[in-house]
Amino acid sequence: MTGATRKHTALPKAQILIEALPWLTRHHGKTVVVKFGGNAMIDEELKAAFAQDVVFLRHAGLRPVVVHGGGPQINAALDRHGLVSEFKAGLRVTTPEAMDVVRMVLAGQVQRELVGLLNQHGPFAVGMTGEDARTITATQHRPVIEGEQVDIGRVGEITAIETGAIEALLEDGRIPVISSIARSQDDGHVYNVNADTAAAALAAALGAETLMVLTDVEGLYEDWPHSDEVISRLTASQLEKLLPELSSGMVPKMEGCLHAVRNGVTTARVIDGRVQHAILLEIFTDEGVGTMVVPDDRNGREH
Repeated sequence: MTGATRKHTALPKAQILIEALPWLTRHHGKTVVVKFGGNAMIDEELKAAFAQDVVFLRHAGLRPVVVHGGGPQINAALDRHGLVSEFKAGLRVTTPEAMDVVRMVLAGQVQRELVGLLNQHGPFAVGMTGEDARTITATQHRPVIEGEQVDIGRVGEITAIETGAIEALLEDGRIPVISSIARSQDDGHVYNVNADTAAAALAAALGAETLMVLTDVEGLYEDWPHSDEVISRLTASQLEKLLPELSSGMVPKMEGCLHAVRNGVTTARVIDGRVQHAILLEIFTDEGVGTMVVPDDRNGREH
């Protein structure tokens, strides 16, 4: 290969890196909370790409924090134990027996696998649950269905976040990987907490620059099912108006985004986890691959 050819083939790589420079500068030293879920959690190639992206963020000078649930894995484990998966108001009814399985799957299986994938690239990831160092505290969540409060078991509503352990890990250059299980505020139990909700609460408490929620859709659709046009950017107030019309699966994700930007997080994004390296595309390019929610300014206009 001649010197001229070599220069020519390497040039696009240099251009890509230079394009990323303004974003690298803007995000340096900032905390980003990533909610890992959907297909990215099941597909082996997407899992590996996710781990590469998160380690890349860490090497690029950001402080990534990963929060995960594990719906498909929990369903499979409950089946194996002969326990029925029942949902009310979009939330898993969690009996004490089911809670044991949830805890085992999240902390002992999903988290361990993710920690292992990240640590193929260096001694970065440390797994923990919301129980550790009182990171997430919750009380029993009783959703209102048709005007009545319903008992859905060990499902938690977050009452407090303690970020000390996460901050210490970040200061040490580690990547915290957090399972969405909470300690109880009042009755000695542990609670299953929706991972989208947990990620949003942690992003707000950590003063994160960005919350990113991986999903199995391209983003928030303009007029689903009549159109598959994705809304690329909207303000907190615009999102609040849309919430009542959203499908049940999108509600905790978009409520989480709303909570985050109303509580100090600069941007919250729902991104398509089926796209390899979606996280890098979202953070380091103009195009992005999802829907970005931004705070209202004081006059209710966009920043």
